Amino acid sequence: MNEQDIELDNAPVQGEKLQKVLAQAGFGSRRAMEEWISAGRVSVNGEPATLGMRVLPGDLVKTERRTIRVGERDHAARVLLYHKPEGEIVSRDDPEKRASVFDKLPKLRGQKWIAIGRLDFNTSGLLIFTTSGELANRLMHPRFEVEREYAVRVQGTMTDEQVTKVLKEGVELEDGPVTFDKLEDQGGEGFNHWYKVMLKEGRNRIVRRTFEALGLPVSRLMRVRFGIINLPPRLKRGMTAELGEGEMAQVLEWAGLIDQAAEPAVPLQAKPSVARRPVSNGRTGDRRSGTGRTGSSRVRR
Repeated sequence: MNEQDIELDNAPVQGEKLQKVLAQAGFGSRRAMEEWISAGRVSVNGEPATLGMRVLPGDLVKTERRTIRVGERDHAARVLLYHKPEGEIVSRDDPEKRASVFDKLPKLRGQKWIAIGRLDFNTSGLLIFTTSGELANRLMHPRFEVEREYAVRVQGTMTDEQVTKVLKEGVELEDGPVTFDKLEDQGGEGFNHWYKVMLKEGRNRIVRRTFEALGLPVSRLMRVRFGIINLPPRLKRGMTAELGEGEMAQVLEWAGLIDQAAEPAVPLQAKPSVARRPVSNGRTGDRRSGTGRTGSSRVRR
């Protein structure tokens, strides 16, 4: 081996891995993109892609349905917050032709909005969309245990025994037991009573089913937080708000994907754009509110 060989071996690797670029552009998770590449479903600059190859800004990446130019600003990771009202379905295809949350979202070119989790037809509140398949996977995969917080109005009031059961013993459902990580009594009037609930899983209708199993029918359910992102108080039902670059940086840092961000992370409330693009309820990190500290780069486990 001569000096030139040594110099080449030590040269820095150029470009980004193809599966990472595809995931950031919203095609799917990295693992899914690796499967696409292995199956011959991806080409780079007109040539079949190979697993492990890297791409540079300007390279043309093509799949069966979409084409992107690596490095274009339009394909940077984006996150959109939506205040979902009751009466909308989180699906692009509905046999009953009901109103869809996707009808309200800004149109994209060469990308698509990926819904992070779901809310059922009769549930309102925070719904997050992203163009990054990697970020969507990081927020939704059960092993990451991302916190979900809900405001729940039920018919009746929980007994001390029911509170102990849902917090410690667990409530048995048809698809396995469930335990809430946090439960706060928010008071109420008459027959209706409000509770704030926090848990780290997203099984279908899990909050409704848990209260119903306790004999307390849910009359209203609203998601108010997902991970470090709170439902902005100024975001009215049916409206969207896109995160700014600094806000995106903080979310990506928390998710362990900071290399996707355009600038270093800063506190969400520090940016002037927050009033126009709200992210939190202004009490971020306040233990009384039950929210997580947005400055942390890890999910509470």
